Amino acid sequence: MDRAATDRATDRATDGFVDRGEVARFDALAATWWDETGPMRVLHRFNPVRLAYIRDALCRRFGRDPRAPFPLDGLSICDVGCGGGVLSEPLARLGARVTGLDPAEQNIAVARAHAEAAGVPVDYRGATIEAVVAGGERFDAVLIMEVVEHVSDMPAFVRTACAGVKPGGLLFGATLNRTLRSFALAIVGAEYVLGWLPRGTHDWQKFVTPDELARAIRAGGLAVTDTVGVVYNPLTDGWRTSRDTAVNYMVAAERSA
Repeated sequence: MDRAATDRATDRATDGFVDRGEVARFDALAATWWDETGPMRVLHRFNPVRLAYIRDALCRRFGRDPRAPFPLDGLSICDVGCGGGVLSEPLARLGARVTGLDPAEQNIAVARAHAEAAGVPVDYRGATIEAVVAGGERFDAVLIMEVVEHVSDMPAFVRTACAGVKPGGLLFGATLNRTLRSFALAIVGAEYVLGWLPRGTHDWQKFVTPDELARAIRAGGLAVTDTVGVVYNPLTDGWRTSRDTAVNYMVAAERSA
């Protein structure tokens, strides 16, 4: 085995599917996670849409009332690539038992500090889903939101995330489609023209089509039950679900009981 192959094998053994360059990039942004006017502004605007999508799908699956004060009470959720906890915290506020995973140490430090100050119980860990699954943990829902475009081996990562879903449980994903429109809007527009995101946040070659994501999910033993687009409305400065999946989209998948 040559030196490069040896290094790749060592990285996989210690880091799983983590891309160290991506981790370093998000570590550097850690202090900005909860600044709604900073580099994470777009994520904060996007968050209500993905939170509602997850809540409503879980309520349908587990026979809950989404209008109840704590509709996700007692459900276990693993938020993979949780960052500073922007999605983990509101899910915990809905009653879920949330485990947030992120290999970027500064992200976890920020997430823990914010949750502690807010009095929201979230189990944040500087760990990978590979390690958690290898340890035997399983969850009612596993989230891979805005993370599959940042890992080193998307199909293998998704299969591992699927392995963390309990029988009868759900997997949720959100990512960017690899289309010319996504290149124009998500990279040229968002990073270079509008400055919504730091330049270099995304690599268009690592964007994932819905078919590619669905194949990886099926290989993990789950069935995709829903795919929905998410589009930006400049008039309201907000996001909404749509049939248009050419740029942003979300999926839900289930493991049979």
